[in-house]
Amino acid sequence: MTSRYRARPIEEAALDELRTHDDAGVQRLPRTDEEGGAPLRCCLRTSEPGERIALVSYAPLRRWAARTGADPGAYDEQGPVFVHAEACAGPAPGGGYPFARAGAVRTARRYDARGHILGGQVLDLAVDPDGVLERALDAAFADPAVALVHVRAAEFGCFHFEVRRP
Repeated sequence: MTSRYRARPIEEAALDELRTHDDAGVQRLPRTDEEGGAPLRCCLRTSEPGERIALVSYAPLRRWAARTGADPGAYDEQGPVFVHAEACAGPAPGGGYPFARAGAVRTARRYDARGHILGGQVLDLAVDPDGVLERALDAAFADPAVALVHVRAAEFGCFHFEVRRP
């Protein structure tokens, strides 16, 4: 499936900072991922066994707000994400949405230009994961007040990727 929306990885400048000190202000130590399968937010794929990765605290809305002048107030939050320990090539070109696997449950949180939550939707990706995400993004951006959507794992609340208004 070729998606109409672009899943955005963590931006390179933010990754450079996170690899030194994360958004909780903690210096994180990289490790070798022996098993693979960690969802990497730098290149929007799962890790391969033997890759060097780091688990860092990331505040996506806070970083977006700093660039746009928004003030998310209490809606600002940070949480754990995996990234490569060193710079990587970023996402591979192609269609589809990262981490959209059958059986997964995701949330799509909608934010306005102030960075305030406008609502959200729980997404069951049991059948047609990319199609479910596509329809949820269509519904979100049908509201002209929606500036961006964060797709997160429902189980842990982990940030997966951001989609901005096209």
